[in-house]
Amino acid sequence: MPDARILVVDDEPDILSVLVYHLSRKGYRVTTAVNGHGALASAEAERPDLIILDLMLPGMDGYEVLQRLRLGERTSSIPVILLTARTEEEERVRGFEVGGDDYITKPFSARELTLRVEALLRRSKAEPVSATRRIAVGPVELDREAHTAYSDGEEVDLTPLEYRLLEVLLERRGRVQSRRQLLQSVWDTNARIETRTVDMHVARLRTKLGSSGLLIETVRGVGYRFRALDK
Repeated sequence: MPDARILVVDDEPDILSVLVYHLSRKGYRVTTAVNGHGALASAEAERPDLIILDLMLPGMDGYEVLQRLRLGERTSSIPVILLTARTEEEERVRGFEVGGDDYITKPFSARELTLRVEALLRRSKAEPVSATRRIAVGPVELDREAHTAYSDGEEVDLTPLEYRLLEVLLERRGRVQSRRQLLQSVWDTNARIETRTVDMHVARLRTKLGSSGLLIETVRGVGYRFRALDK
C-alpha cells in the first residue's frame, strides 16, 4: 500500500534512520517518535495506518504505549508491529496479550520488515478471504470485502487480530474452540506456555460487540464458542 502513513517509534537513532530509509524507499509516508509520550501524541493527532513500536523505550515502555493506544478511541484499531531485541517467547506472547498484531526481533532484515509491513497493511484493509463475502450470525456480521464488522447494524472498530478472532469464531459457530486452536488459527503460534492471550482478546472483543458480546460463550476449562443462531 504505497502512500500509507507509518509511525516509527524507537529511541535508537541508528535504527530509526534505517527504518525511515527503507520504508520511505517503498513509498510510505513516515513520521517518527523517540519516546512513549511522543508516540501517543503523534498517533492521536495523525492516526497513522500502521505503527512500528519498540518495546524498550525510556520512561514509558512500549507495552504501556500499546495499552494506551488500544484504549484510545482514535487509536484502538491501528495495526501495531512490535520491535525488540528480546527473543524470549514469553515476551512475544506478552506483546500479543496487550494488543500487538505482529512482532519482529532485532537485528532484522529490511526485506523482512517491509514484507511484514505490507502483509499487515493488506490484512488491515483486507482483501476477500473466501468466496463468501459476508458472514452473519444473529446481530453480528462481517463484510469480508470491506473488512468491516457490525453489531446490531452498527460498525465495530476492530484491530486486525480482533477481526480475525471474530471471523474464526463465526466460521466455527456452535463448535467449542480451545485456546490452543485459537492461538494456532488467529495468532499462527503453537506456544507451549500457558497464556491469557486469548482470554484478553476475547474480553476486548466482547466489550466492543456490546450486548452481542454475550454470544461468545466461555466453555469452562476448554475455551470459547460463538453461539449458533439462525440469521
